[in-house]
Amino acid sequence: MSEAMHPAAPHYLPSFITAPGETDVLFTGAVIFLVLAVMGIGSLYFWLHSLPERMSHGTGQLQFQLVGALSLLALFTHINAFWVAALLLALIPVPDFWTPLASMADSLARMATGRLRSPVAEATSEQAPEVLVNYAQIKVEIAPPPEPKEAARNGPLDEAAKAPSDPHQVQAVPAGGPER
Repeated sequence: MSEAMHPAAPHYLPSFITAPGETDVLFTGAVIFLVLAVMGIGSLYFWLHSLPERMSHGTGQLQFQLVGALSLLALFTHINAFWVAALLLALIPVPDFWTPLASMADSLARMATGRLRSPVAEATSEQAPEVLVNYAQIKVEIAPPPEPKEAARNGPLDEAAKAPSDPHQVQAVPAGGPER
């Protein structure tokens, strides 16, 4: 074949037309650009999908796991409502209800028994109960109620016998209120 141009062909050819057997630079550049664009858009997509999870990273464990599960559901099902729910859950701080309740339970347990609430203490609940009186622990022993015949035979006690020996001890008051 001759290298001379055909008489009907234009004398000036654009640069993107390559001679036979040479490398097509425009096609190679377009393929590289397309691969980089797809990888960049994919990275942006995954970065955007992980946004709620990254936002909730400093929150509580339960909220973080719930946001992560919603983000994964949105990623695999392509239902955008899951992603919006994950984003809203990550933006709204969920209050911690458990820590104050556990602190109150520990304080009440300490006030009632003088020790912290623990699984070992809860397991051994068959011991005698302990009560704090004047910030000192005492064991409470419950005496059986007196026989009805014995109470009637002894008669009513006078007021001096009813007075408690300890000033901090609670005195029983009749149901109708104190007598006047």
